[in-house]
Amino acid sequence: MRIMVIGGDGYLGWPTALHLSARGHEVAIVDNLVRRSYDHELGTHSLTDIPSIHERVALWQALSGHRITLGIGDICDYSFFESFFVDFAPDAIVHFGEQRSAPYSMIDRRHAVYTQSNNVVGTLNVLYAIAEHAPDCHLVKLGTMGEYGTPNIDIEEGFLTITHNGRTDTLPYPKQPGSMYHLSKVHDSHNMMFACRIWGLRATDLNQGVVYGLDTTETRIDPRLVTRFDYDAVFGTALNRFIVQAVCGMPLSVYGKGGQTRGFLDIRDTLACVELALNTPAARGEFRVFNQFTEQFSVQQLADIVVHAAAKHGISAQIAHVDNPRIEKEEHYYNAAHSKLIELGLQPHFLSDTLIESMMTHISARTHAVRPELVMPTIKWKKNHGA
Repeated sequence: MRIMVIGGDGYLGWPTALHLSARGHEVAIVDNLVRRSYDHELGTHSLTDIPSIHERVALWQALSGHRITLGIGDICDYSFFESFFVDFAPDAIVHFGEQRSAPYSMIDRRHAVYTQSNNVVGTLNVLYAIAEHAPDCHLVKLGTMGEYGTPNIDIEEGFLTITHNGRTDTLPYPKQPGSMYHLSKVHDSHNMMFACRIWGLRATDLNQGVVYGLDTTETRIDPRLVTRFDYDAVFGTALNRFIVQAVCGMPLSVYGKGGQTRGFLDIRDTLACVELALNTPAARGEFRVFNQFTEQFSVQQLADIVVHAAAKHGISAQIAHVDNPRIEKEEHYYNAAHSKLIELGLQPHFLSDTLIESMMTHISARTHAVRPELVMPTIKWKKNHGA
């Protein structure tokens, strides 16, 4: 297939592009490189050294013999995106190209407006390009389990069948997003569902859990092909922060009670899920939703797992509960369905001490570059009256 990977310079987009390229697909990366500018804005950085996108693509071609087409530009700029889309003529699009940090979206009004306009307008442009130029093109879009929130009932995969006043219908599952970023993903889902229903497009919404891991088959070919590792309080996941804190001798900072529970998956499973979705595309007019995760953990459970793995690594790690900067339930029911990708053939990897120890080995070689002041939260969800 001819596959366009939007956001192909990012943590997931880069290994996805390599994975698909290695399997013989013609791959194009579209990216405006704004993720790198967030580091300049916030004073943050990837703990892994990331070459420029041009160097990465050239290196991949030299090592693998596979060429990746590169389009540097913003999908919010329709004149750029439409032209590139028509020239490349994709059979499918994998869309990672959004501002993906909840804390970043909650910094202030400007960052909230930027996140929603960037994410929603960009996705709308993608939908219009498909509708106007390639209506058979299959859109595989990265959503998030955070769209659902933490309801006191089981979370289904995108839709819920209900009976009300004696009548039954299957409707989109109610959404309770917890940040301006997660709200933008809800808007994306609604726009995609509309485009499929009204224009007959085909789309798969991958409501993904929290991803962990660094290594994929392709990135292991050469150290310079490595993807990002973010550990700061804005873009770093709790697991990444805990591993860095353990290796550097800092207490593991659990927000509040630590009962916040989410879905998690290995980065290798992200690649497998995207490939499964591409190989079994949605039908024309179909908007389908896959909940993309393999395990559920609470924040406290994650911290305990890291402490245990650190001990096996010869590190004595401690846990410290800190004030929660977010507005969220710290103890709640959480049971989410995630069977559709398993039914398509996903063979999941699971979080283990061995994997965490491997990540600790990576980080141990980079402790000199860790900046401890970046780990603790500074962005608060609650606003003062009148702010």
